[in-house]
Amino acid sequence: MQLVTVSPKYQIVIPKTIREALHLQPGQKLQVIEYAGRVELIPERDIKELRGFLKGINTDFCREEDRV
Repeated sequence: MQLVTVSPKYQIVIPKTIREALHLQPGQKLQVIEYAGRVELIPERDIKELRGFLKGINTDFCREEDRV
């Protein structure tokens, strides 16, 4: 875990190791969500990058009656 500081303008710098691991680029948009008392940053991805990301997912499960 890495520590960042919020500037007087409420800005933070994402550490280099995190930027590289997530392949973040300058100008890329991030969704900001408050969840369970924490702030989460979720990178927006191009729809083309998402192709095939569910390959191999297990679809063998029972659905609830009202969800069919």
